[in-house]
Amino acid sequence: MATSIVLIDDHKLFREGVKRILDFESSFKIVAEGDGGTAALDLIEKNKPDIVLMDINMPNMNGIEATREITSRYPDLKIIILSIHDDENYVIHALKMGARGFLLKEMDSDALIEAIKIVSGGGSYLHPKVTHHLVSEYRRLLKSAEANSLSFQMKEYRKPFHLLTRRECEILQLMANGNSNRGLAESLYISEKTVKNHVSNLLRKMKVNDRTQAVISAIKNGWVEVV
Repeated sequence: MATSIVLIDDHKLFREGVKRILDFESSFKIVAEGDGGTAALDLIEKNKPDIVLMDINMPNMNGIEATREITSRYPDLKIIILSIHDDENYVIHALKMGARGFLLKEMDSDALIEAIKIVSGGGSYLHPKVTHHLVSEYRRLLKSAEANSLSFQMKEYRKPFHLLTRRECEILQLMANGNSNRGLAESLYISEKTVKNHVSNLLRKMKVNDRTQAVISAIKNGWVEVV
């Protein structure tokens, strides 16, 4: 069965663009669309979708408020936030309210499709630029903890050659730096298809479901440099 999607954004032109992208994927079906958080609640009740794609800045009830209300009513419903804002405060707040994904509106079509597939499969997805900002914030908190002599010991940086190939280690570092698949391909002078194969192998070896989990795990284990 196709993944059913409710699309919520107050800009009709943007909704039309998203619909055109998703129309090429037979595994997706947009069952309803609306222009605000209040409309989202009604459409979700009526259509029982698998995924909600929702903007943050909307009149009456914004995307963060709507996410909180939706997840309180439908805790298993998966929400992906769409935003022009890459500030980590927006991201953290959205995730705290129950969002499973956060995409910037500058995303390309491949990122949108990948995000929906990952989230519908039970994973989480953050836009690569957002991941980089969260990593930077994580680094700031670590420095703050050290400055205040808190009981936190940073892991010694070491590449996980016991688990990953040299190329996969390179890709893991670039992912932590916020590179998309296209950025990875350009940095390493390989095709995007090859990048996707490396990323799939990397996720399998690390026993994680998605890129976000891979980066978080790598930071915790000291496998990437956080700058």
